[in-house]
Amino acid sequence: MATEVILPKVDMDMATGKISKWFFGEGDAVKEGDVLFEIETDKAAMEIDAPASGVLRNVTGKEGVDIPVGSAVAWIYAEGEAVDGTAVSPTAPAAVERSPVVSEGKAPAADVAVERQAESAVRATPLARRLARERGLDLATLNGSGPHGRVVSADVLATSNSVADAGVQAEPTPRSEAGDNISGENALRHFPDGSYELQAHTSMRRTIARRLVEAKSTVPHFYLSADCRLDALLKLRAELNAAAPLVESVPAYKLSVNDLVIKAYALALAGVPDANVSWTDEHLVRHSHSDVGVAVSVPGGLITPIIRQAEQKSLSTISNEMKDLAVRARAGKLKPSEYQGGTGAVSNLGMYGVKEFAAIINPPHSTILAVGAGEKRPVVTENGELSVATVMSVTLSTDHRAVDGALGAELLAKFRALVENPLSVLV
Repeated sequence: MATEVILPKVDMDMATGKISKWFFGEGDAVKEGDVLFEIETDKAAMEIDAPASGVLRNVTGKEGVDIPVGSAVAWIYAEGEAVDGTAVSPTAPAAVERSPVVSEGKAPAADVAVERQAESAVRATPLARRLARERGLDLATLNGSGPHGRVVSADVLATSNSVADAGVQAEPTPRSEAGDNISGENALRHFPDGSYELQAHTSMRRTIARRLVEAKSTVPHFYLSADCRLDALLKLRAELNAAAPLVESVPAYKLSVNDLVIKAYALALAGVPDANVSWTDEHLVRHSHSDVGVAVSVPGGLITPIIRQAEQKSLSTISNEMKDLAVRARAGKLKPSEYQGGTGAVSNLGMYGVKEFAAIINPPHSTILAVGAGEKRPVVTENGELSVATVMSVTLSTDHRAVDGALGAELLAKFRALVENPLSVLV
């Protein structure tokens, strides 16, 4: 029996994915474990292995096209196995059946496994199986319109709407992920023809839009700002970099201000454990470690790789780990485990000369620290004298459901104390 190659769900927020590159083509011999194709998700590129050995046939998954999770993108036949009733050799061409792409929604991994086990009986998509169960329909009685007679959700809906006792309406056309009130037609009428060009949204851009709308709509943001003096931290950073051991004539590390900010924020979260939490409708999740997400700008969007247990790591470890994560993030090579989760986050725009800003919380985080540029400012010393110091403005955004104002102020004060007395960061 031929093995179906399915577009898998590789990210918890993934409903569709794009095949950015096929490594094998129609009629090629493949071995189980070979990298068949690469998926472009909203955050990274993932390589997908062949589930079986044989000959690749019916490659319907096109490159650069949004494909619903759980959809078949190709089939792998054993050598000599019949394709549509005709025996084929590894080199013989096979006709490629194509059918309209039908949005199948999200397909849980368990449903995909069940579908594969039942392929010998009736070929159907995971969503079609679920819809059939809900409507009490026998899949064996349905005529499938998908490849190889595969039953898709449209077949189930068409049948259920035609029976008198179904009482089920076809699923409404889903709304767009974000910006439903800003249709292209309404927006474009304000601009003269020829004064613009249209650029299609990428999967990453759509996901960023959806998550930001969800965050601002559902998370009650509360903001706290403070100014931190940086002179002691800058002095310590210079001394630590000067003392870095050489490895093949290259310093073993080169600390940035951001590296010290990450460590200070991780220690602040550990020092104020009531703020190191995540909100769910059922529970307040209290975290044992400070897993700090760090916003990284990538082509076409933003991603937040995570420094796990940052409160326990040395500055040199954080620095080298952050450099590696940032390089792989910009290359789209992060694993989901490297950017999913986290207990809090840091977003630093100081290198762009931004004085201060407020960042949007990315659930399941309950806090995010927005870091501005360090700049020379007039300050009043403890003796009441006017002086000049390097000052950095930071703004803490908190999820007010989980972190109240006083608790957020305590967290920010702890962070400020660590930055202004940086030797405590090394302890």
